[in-house]
Amino acid sequence: MMWDLVESRVELQGYLNFTADLPYWMKPENTYRVIYIQSQASWFVLTGRDFVVDAHNTGGIMGNGQYWWSWYGNGTRLDGDGRPVSLTVWRALRATIANFRIESQPFWSNAVVESKDIVYDGMYCNATNADPLYFNQNIVWNTDGIDTYRSDNVSLLNWDITLGDDCIAVKGNSTNVYAKNITCHGGTGIAFGSLGQYHQLYDNVENITLEDVTMVRPDPAIQPYMEHGVYFKSWTGTVIGFPPDAGGGGPGTTTNVTARNFRLDDVTYPIQLYQTNSGHPGDAPSQYRFGNLSFVNFTGTASTDLVVDIECSPAAPCGGLSFADINVTVPSGQSAQTNCYNVVSQEGLPACNTDGLVAEN
Repeated sequence: MMWDLVESRVELQGYLNFTADLPYWMKPENTYRVIYIQSQASWFVLTGRDFVVDAHNTGGIMGNGQYWWSWYGNGTRLDGDGRPVSLTVWRALRATIANFRIESQPFWSNAVVESKDIVYDGMYCNATNADPLYFNQNIVWNTDGIDTYRSDNVSLLNWDITLGDDCIAVKGNSTNVYAKNITCHGGTGIAFGSLGQYHQLYDNVENITLEDVTMVRPDPAIQPYMEHGVYFKSWTGTVIGFPPDAGGGGPGTTTNVTARNFRLDDVTYPIQLYQTNSGHPGDAPSQYRFGNLSFVNFTGTASTDLVVDIECSPAAPCGGLSFADINVTVPSGQSAQTNCYNVVSQEGLPACNTDGLVAEN
């Protein structure tokens, strides 16, 4: 379903209930695609300019995701396998999505794509497994809160998300993104990437601010993961296969990122950066460059002793990293550790080694 809205206001009082007929959605002729990256399908698409959709915290989308999650279980699943993005804002200008609820998203809850000046204010997303067969497992992969792509000036305000993957994923050519008052229950945290998946396609990410973020580890029976506070990832420099589930070799830069006021509840890795996503031994190092990243006021607890893990590419060392007030408690009897590879300039981590070697606190 697509709404092309111009100078419009929509009051959505109920739920749009998408059928759980999985074989129907898996047929290519029933798949609607407006998202270039990773060949994703979309259910409900909003496009146009100068519009508001307000669901008043009583309306939104019912995705019937449990059918999808149980269908796949922990079997192999590829991106673009028919599971649709619940709500896609595509080629929109000056739009607001307010007080919206997405229940049981089978795939990403939201995507904002090729859009500018977009505000999301009040978003609730809940992908909670209720199938006892899969308790203590993560079968709700790819249920991201939102993925941003080729979009500028996006505000994400007042989000509450329960899921099994990225709470927010900042993908290529996302610029001037501001996220505030975000609560993530489970999953893999706030992600930058994955970046550099498409050979010779430049991924530019810049001017991103994340603040007042809370990460909560839920009941492990329904969701066993709470992996990161914030993390950054790029593909290697070797092209292996093709998207949506393979690739690599793409260039680009992520710069001017601030992550501040993170409250962590038993998070596995509070701060992490790695450049070997889906890599193989012997792959060429990533050419993608991360720099000017600032981390301020991280508090709470971690489930491991590795609080900061920065593993930049030797082909594109990181510079301009800043850490302040990182006060995360590690398990009893252990001391906080810091990994730091291929960092050419940083401040705030006394043990960070800038010559490519690993250092520990």
